[in-house]
Parts: sequence; structure tokens; C-alpha cells
Amino acid sequence: MSDVAGPEIQRLIELLAKLPGLGPRSARRVALQLIKKRDVLMTPLADALTRAAEAIKTCSECGNLDVNDPCKICTAPGRDAGLICVVEDVGDLWALERAHAFSGRYHILGGVLSALDGVRPDDLNIAKLIERANREETREVILALNATVDGAATSHFLSDRLKDAGVEISSIARGVPVGGELDYLDDGTLAAALKSRRPS
Repeated sequence: MSDVAGPEIQRLIELLAKLPGLGPRSARRVALQLIKKRDVLMTPLADALTRAAEAIKTCSECGNLDVNDPCKICTAPGRDAGLICVVEDVGDLWALERAHAFSGRYHILGGVLSALDGVRPDDLNIAKLIERANREETREVILALNATVDGAATSHFLSDRLKDAGVEISSIARGVPVGGELDYLDDGTLAAALKSRRPS
């Protein structure tokens, strides 16, 4: 490709290929669309990326991304400061907010513990979580980590670390999704659904 396109185009393709869901082939198609629609797509996108890079901050309270610090969720007066929902990443916060099912505040760990990847407790936003859990207004910490081996290990670790805070510690339910058919579910999901059963 480098013998067909100049270094600027090649650099654009290489950077696009680093985005999730885009391989080299998809990156070439996206780059071509951006170049073809330079005035309506590429220039506004470049401007938006520059503005975002300059304006976006990490919330010092919860770890969310926003143009304000503390973020809009941490400062929203209608949210319950006594409930803290712990998530792995900002994308998980966005998913929960889309569902409109939670009116408390969040805490973003920035990952999960992983011996394989060398992620230790000091690499995550755990100290701030413990500090927040020990505040007088905090009543409950909800662990909403992904249902993976590392997610489960991190939840267990956090439960142990939060015991002394004197708050209720809960985890989101696991199991059969709404509209899910048992025949199509994997064994782990079915086992989790049976263990998390409740009275009807």
C-alpha cells in the first residue's frame, strides 16, 4: 500500500486500524471515505478530535470522562450520593446510563485485576473507592464488573477490602437475559441463573 499512497494517507490508515473493530482493510475503506468527503467529514472530524483532546478531563472523584471535573454525574443534584456503582471502564458507565436504571453515582476502576496481564491492585482506582466507601453518606457499593474470571476475582478482592467500611456490598445479578431462550445460553450463564434464583 505504501507504494500506492503517500505517507500521510498511510499514517491515517495505520491510526484508524488501531481503533476497535477496524482492521487494515476496514481502515483503508474509512480513510478513503474521509478523503473523498474531506469538507463534510474529514475536516469537521479533525476539528472535533482536536477540541475533544483539549477539553476532556478525567473526573478526580469517579474516573469518568467529561469536560468538567468533577463530572456532571458526580455533581448532579438529583443523584443518590449514598449509592456507588463500581464499573470496569467508562463504556460500562455509558451502558448503564443508557438503560436509565441507576440513579446513584459511579466509580470507574480503570480495568480489572489480572495476573496474566500484570494488572495489580495499585494499577486500579481502588484507593479512591475505599475512601469514598468510608464517607458518611455512602450506604451501598454495587459491584457491576464483567462476568469474567478476572471480573469475579476483582469483585472478590474489592468485597474483602470494603468490609471495614461498614457499607452494604452487592453485585449485579447474573443469568438469563430478558428475551433469552434457555436452549441458546451457555453453561456458565445457566449455572449463574440457577445460583441467583429468587422466590417467585
